[in-house]
Amino acid sequence: MASACQTQKEPFPEKTQETVETKAPKAYEIPRTEVIPIKDSKSGGQYELYVKLPENYSEHKDSIHPVIYFTDAIWHMDILSASTEYLMENAVLVGISWQTDMSETLLEEVGSHVSRYRDYSVVPSKNEEHQAKYHFGQASAHLGFIRNDIIPYVEENYRTDPTTRAYFGYSLGGLFGGYVLLSQPDTFKNYILGSPSVQGDVPFLSEVSSKRSIDEKLNANVFISYGNLESELGSAADEFIILLQNRKDESLVLEKIVLKGSHQTAFPSTGVRGVSWLSDLMKK
Repeated sequence: MASACQTQKEPFPEKTQETVETKAPKAYEIPRTEVIPIKDSKSGGQYELYVKLPENYSEHKDSIHPVIYFTDAIWHMDILSASTEYLMENAVLVGISWQTDMSETLLEEVGSHVSRYRDYSVVPSKNEEHQAKYHFGQASAHLGFIRNDIIPYVEENYRTDPTTRAYFGYSLGGLFGGYVLLSQPDTFKNYILGSPSVQGDVPFLSEVSSKRSIDEKLNANVFISYGNLESELGSAADEFIILLQNRKDESLVLEKIVLKGSHQTAFPSTGVRGVSWLSDLMKK
C-alpha cells in the first residue's frame, strides 16, 4: 500500500475503438496555399505552381506584395513558408514544380524530381547515354517557360510587385539562378542562391557573362551561401563570386555567407538566412 506522502498516478484512459474511428486521418495542407496546373506553352510539358498567399490578402484589395519564386517546390515550400510567416509575412510564395507528365519509366527509375536534371542544368552531359536519357542543359528553355508563362500568369492573377521579384534556388536550383542572373538578370531583382552546384560550369557561366556588355548592368541583389563542409562546391561558388565581382558592376549588390554544415545540413539555415536577408532589403 502506498504511504500517505506518495502520489498515486492516474492511469491513462484507454482508447476505445469508437474514439479512434470517429475522425479519420487526413492530409495536412499548408494554409492559404493553392496548387495550380500550368503548361509550358512551348514544350507542352505539364507543371504545377504552389502559391501561398499572406494572411488577410483577400481583405486588403489594394495591397501589393513582394513575391518569391522558387524551384524544387515540394522540397522548399515548408522552410520558405515557415520563414516568411515570421520574417516576411506579406510575401507571396510561388513554388514551381517538376514536370508532372514525364515518362513513367523515368519517374519509376529516378523519382518525381527527374525533370530538374534537364530544366536546371546549363550544359549537356558528356556521357552520351545519360544525355539521351535526361537531356541535360535545358536551363534556357526552362527560363523561357518562367518568363513567358509563369510570371505573366502570377502577375495577372495576384497582386505582386514586379519591381522586387525574388528567386530562391538551392543546389542545382542555385546553378539555375546563377544562369538566370547572367543571361536575363531582369527576370528577378533579388537572387538567393544556396549551395549553387556550379562545379564544372563556371567556364560556361563566364561565357554567358562575356556576351553581356560590361555597360549592361545586372541591377540585382544577390545572396550566395554554402556550407563550410562543402569544399569542392564552395571553391566553385567562390569562382562564380569572383566572376561576378570582376564585372565591377556597381548595380550588383553581393552578399556571401558560409554556413555550418554539409550540402544537406546547410539547407535549413540557407532558407532562414536568405529570407532574413531579403526581408532587410524590403525594409530599405
